Amino acid sequence: MDIATLIGLAGSLGLIVVTIFMGGNAAGFIDVPSVVVVLGGTFAVTFVMFPMGAVIGAIKVGMKTLLFKSNDPLEIVRLITSLADTARKESLIALEKVNIEDAFLKKGVMLVVDGASESLVRSVMEIELEFMKQRHRQGQAVFKGMGNMAPAFGMIGTLIGLVNMLSNLDDPASIGPAMAVALLTTFYGAVLANCIFLPMSTKLEERSTEDALFMQIMVEGVSSLQRGDHPSVVKEKLQAFLSPALREDSA
Repeated sequence: MDIATLIGLAGSLGLIVVTIFMGGNAAGFIDVPSVVVVLGGTFAVTFVMFPMGAVIGAIKVGMKTLLFKSNDPLEIVRLITSLADTARKESLIALEKVNIEDAFLKKGVMLVVDGASESLVRSVMEIELEFMKQRHRQGQAVFKGMGNMAPAFGMIGTLIGLVNMLSNLDDPASIGPAMAVALLTTFYGAVLANCIFLPMSTKLEERSTEDALFMQIMVEGVSSLQRGDHPSVVKEKLQAFLSPALREDSA
């Protein structure tokens, strides 16, 4: 589970809620029509900007982000080094019997075992890597689009509220409450955009960068396996993808 994401979401929303209660008028921040305008409008326009499948897929990925557990790059380096050791002591065919959980790495190793050329193996893996980036970019764009639209619909809701308020100026006592309700849509739009949608877009971008790094390590590792590099050479080569601190830890 991604504790950082949970802490960030709970912390930002929690601070807002606590501040509202400290003001002593929490009920005044609840307005169902304002919520409908902001949420409904944001999702409606998002379906205009992106295909339905892309929007639904992005939301699912966003939910999974809360349960995401990062891969350990050291474990990947150790696994590929172990595969190189097995291939050197036995043969590349022996790798067929090794249990490899990661589907991307397993596909590359199986291509090597089946005798595919190095250029073909690298091409297949790099194509899958590129399409992974493309899928992730679409998910990021969906959340970024919602982050841009939520404040816009907040402003639209505020304008609707102001029009309704100005049409009832004959009752001065109602102007204050009406103004407060009109401003709530702007508040809802700002909270949704800056506490949920835009941070999730940035989080997905970070996840994509991390996944791409792991896959690049695997691509280079599989190429080293196919060339028959010594395990120590494979380890040193793959450690070049890691930060100096991680390289020292894995030494």
